[in-house]
Amino acid sequence: MRVLVVEDEQVLAEAVAVGLRRESMAVDVVYDGDSAMEHIGVNDYDVIVLDRDLPGIHGDDVARSLVEQSYTGRILMLTASGELEDKVEGLTIGADDYLAKPFAFAELIARVRALGRRAVRPLPPVLRRNGITLDPANHVVERDGNEVTLTPKEFAVLEVLMRADGTVVSAEGLLEKAWDENADPFTNVVRVTVMTLRKKLGEPPVIQTVPGAGYRI
Repeated sequence: MRVLVVEDEQVLAEAVAVGLRRESMAVDVVYDGDSAMEHIGVNDYDVIVLDRDLPGIHGDDVARSLVEQSYTGRILMLTASGELEDKVEGLTIGADDYLAKPFAFAELIARVRALGRRAVRPLPPVLRRNGITLDPANHVVERDGNEVTLTPKEFAVLEVLMRADGTVVSAEGLLEKAWDENADPFTNVVRVTVMTLRKKLGEPPVIQTVPGAGYRI
């Protein structure tokens, strides 16, 4: 899952990003509305964690713009105000969910994951395919009932492939969804990660390479 964190309090923004990355999410961070719009214009995000009171383009205007564009990513709006009327206004503007500061990080994670399942089409909270079970909330992967220990990046790649539900995901698509903007697109990091993931998942192989196209489960 790829997430954009838009928060002008830099310490908070970085703390949120670190926590989300520990949950195997690819996270980009910006500190103002103008940078948010630039990143959204270039990258495809599943969830945007959007502070409402931003310098530059206001968070409300960012949300309105995404609604006008029929953007498929979901918006979790953050605000210092937890008043009911503020929540209603935020949801009316176009936010999919609303979280008041200060918040418990576990709640933020749960809300981001819930929105991520709704980003393109409804998905079950636990993904199952070809004997593989992946539970994003509890960060558990099993094959045929046996737990498999993965690194955060391997977990992220497997989640992208599982969410594709049998369709082919290109190397570029995996790089887009499982790595942040700092990843070098000219490295073989995707191929190496898929190779180690295949080995950990065991025999017979469940990740198929489609020559010239990408990977699928």
